[in-house]
Amino acid sequence: MTDRWVRLELDVNAFDAARFEKYMERCQVAGIRLTTLAELGDTPRHRRALYELNKECSADIPDRGEFHTFDEYLERRIEVPSYDPRGVVIALDDDVWCGLAATSDRRSAGFVCNEMTGVKAAYRGRGISIAMKTFGIGFADLCGVDKIRTVHHPANTSAIEMNRRLGFVDAEWD
Repeated sequence: MTDRWVRLELDVNAFDAARFEKYMERCQVAGIRLTTLAELGDTPRHRRALYELNKECSADIPDRGEFHTFDEYLERRIEVPSYDPRGVVIALDDDVWCGLAATSDRRSAGFVCNEMTGVKAAYRGRGISIAMKTFGIGFADLCGVDKIRTVHHPANTSAIEMNRRLGFVDAEWD
């Protein structure tokens, strides 16, 4: 594992959503629907689908290692105070869960944290990640904060570049 993670932060007040509307429109034209886990229903079946999608999308993260078991995933990602299904954006192609952008509620620290954004390999290159992140930026407002943070392995250059395109900048914090 690396000790030099890339830490990025977005000032939501400076975010220009209009610049990224074309990605939202592209998804609509392609039949990709964006929603949240709260809107779908935070059910055991949907939590299992989220786990499977997260596991598949995480396989490409450098130095990721073995993915959690389902029970570990629930314990570490779902059954924690920062979990809020309104912060979990899902991209759907009919019934197929093809992408996720999971953001946790860290409002007590003054920000929300994008924990994971991923798209199944067959759906990549269509702007779905940018559309999901744009769609999910409203979660910061729901939490009453104006900062979104994310952390990446330095070799995860495509994720870093996507976030920088959205306006995330390098940041330092403990």
